[in-house]
Amino acid sequence: MTVYDVARSLPSIADLRDLCRSLAMLEAILSPDWERRCYSFDADWADSEEMASMRNGSGDEYSIVFSAAGVYVRGFCHESPMSPYGNDGEPWPGVIDEVPECFKSFVEEPAFNDEDDIPVVTACLWRGATDNRWHHGAIEFPENAGDPDGATGLFELLVDRTPEAFQRFAEDFYEVSVDLGAVSHVYALRPLSQELVSLLNPEVSLTDLAQDISEIGYPQPS
Repeated sequence: MTVYDVARSLPSIADLRDLCRSLAMLEAILSPDWERRCYSFDADWADSEEMASMRNGSGDEYSIVFSAAGVYVRGFCHESPMSPYGNDGEPWPGVIDEVPECFKSFVEEPAFNDEDDIPVVTACLWRGATDNRWHHGAIEFPENAGDPDGATGLFELLVDRTPEAFQRFAEDFYEVSVDLGAVSHVYALRPLSQELVSLLNPEVSLTDLAQDISEIGYPQPS
C-alpha cells in the first residue's frame, strides 16, 4: 500500500475526525500514561485547528491537522527508503511538492520538521474543505520496495476502520484482552459510562479521564 491507496480509502473529513477522536479516547482508557499511547487527539492544538497524531515508539509517526482550509496529513516511516535522511536531507520528490498554498504553513510547521528544518515526511495527503476527494503528489516510488513510503503501517487503522482492527492492534500492543463491544461503543462516539470504561480498563475511572475527554473533544458523559 502507498499513499495513493490511502487517498482512495480515507473517508470524508468529518468521518476521519470522528475516527481519530475515537482512537484517541480508546488509547486514553487503555493507557493512563500518555507517553505510552500511540494515538492522540488535541481539539485545541492551535487557533481554530485540531490535530490527530500517531507515534508507535519505534520512530514512525503521523500528524493530521484539521483546519478551516481542510485537512493536511503528514506521515513519517523511519525505515522508509523515501526518508529525507536517505535522500541528502530532502523530502522524496513529489511527496510535498504539490501541497497547495493553503496548507504550506503545515509543511513548514516546526513541529513537523527536525532541528535542521528538514520536513520529517515520507507520505503526505491533503483535502480542501470543499473537495470531494483526497489528494497527493505525483510520486515515482522506489523500485522493489514493498511499503515504500510506510503507508501500510502508518495508516492501517485509518484504512481499516472496523472495531475489530483496533481490537487486534490493542491486544497486540498492550498484550491484554480488549472487549469488542466496548470498542464499538467508542467508535460510535457514544458518551462513556464507568461500566463501559471498566470493560476496557478496570483500573481507570471516568474522573481519571475528564481531562482527556475535554482535550479530545469526545462527547461528555451524560
